[in-house]
Amino acid sequence: MLLKFWPAGHRNFGVSVDTIDYGARPRSIINRPALRQQHDGLSVAIYIHDLSPGGVERQCLVLARELERRGVDIALVLHQMRGELMPLLPTGVPVVNLHGRRTLHDVLRLRRFLRQERPDILMANVDHNNVAAALATAVSGTDTKLVICQHNPISAGFHATVNWKHRLVPLCYRALSSQIDHAVAVSNGIAGELVRDAGFGPEKVSTIYNAVIGDDFRDRAAVPVCHPWLVQKDRPVFVTAGRLVEMKDHRNLLRAFALHLQTQPARLIVLGVGPMLTELRALAGTLGIDEHVAFAGFVENPLPYMRAADAFVLSSRSEGFGNVLVEAMGCGTPVVSTNCPHGPADILSHGEYGLLVAPRDSEALAAAMGRVLEERDRWPADRLRLRAAAFSYGTCADTYWRLFQRLV
Repeated sequence: MLLKFWPAGHRNFGVSVDTIDYGARPRSIINRPALRQQHDGLSVAIYIHDLSPGGVERQCLVLARELERRGVDIALVLHQMRGELMPLLPTGVPVVNLHGRRTLHDVLRLRRFLRQERPDILMANVDHNNVAAALATAVSGTDTKLVICQHNPISAGFHATVNWKHRLVPLCYRALSSQIDHAVAVSNGIAGELVRDAGFGPEKVSTIYNAVIGDDFRDRAAVPVCHPWLVQKDRPVFVTAGRLVEMKDHRNLLRAFALHLQTQPARLIVLGVGPMLTELRALAGTLGIDEHVAFAGFVENPLPYMRAADAFVLSSRSEGFGNVLVEAMGCGTPVVSTNCPHGPADILSHGEYGLLVAPRDSEALAAAMGRVLEERDRWPADRLRLRAAAFSYGTCADTYWRLFQRLV
């Protein structure tokens, strides 16, 4: 079993989790036999930045749990042990805390982890962590297979709007491509970018849609909602969910909602946390809509909000996939989304299961918010739930399992 012979430190994050801190070298690991010689089953280490409340982090927790159920020996490897999702860590899955100050600091600690544990697969997630994993694999001297997962676009148009370091990612992928055994994209658009912009051969790239609908989805969605606007509803309520960051373009949503309020009363509940909260609150005040907008913060289970809403709205400039759209559809709730690169069009089958509008167009988004209320009968709840079921935990985990088996 991965990390079987490590002195596990118990920390209570709401579940029983064994954590190993790689910030200091434990003496007990010296000269112990390589893990590969101790087990016959498939072993996978999933490497992510931390446990912030984002789609990537939730996906990795789901995949860890689902693969463990399939008999895979799993460990989670974190750049930093932090984040609101720590209570959701799967019981029985060990966690390695690399305790790095910067992602680049992870390289040598990942190298040590690979040399000592020798997992069959190292599955890395997102830009800089993918690069760190490729560097660590290159200097590890092991035969661990590296699979990188790309959850966001890598095109110049996307990276022109974020930190300059992200613009180097495609170049790094090209330089390190010989160390990367396979690349997984969460949408067809991102898969195309990995081939076109990062130089991967088509045979080294697969599209695996995110795992969104699990066995417990219906029960979680059925939990009573506690927000007063949804308990005693006197007008339509829109819900959105996501980190309050530039790429989610909540400014566009607030402007669109202000336009919508000129034609009919409504309310908007914003689920999520992030660095733009203060700015967005101020914008709502400037637009004169602050009494109609609630910033609800981090909500561990957003499904009851989605179920009780009249419609769900996604205003992003860019998405890797768009888990929240699937979640809303799984609740039977109609959706409006910007037709941003790359996930929403895949999920909504180019407009068949919801309304798609151009990004950064407040007037078009406002019009769609009106239409989705007027034309709700176009999207029966059962039809939306059936579409959402295509993005199940089981389907995603089985696809990853087959990929890993093929690589080893």
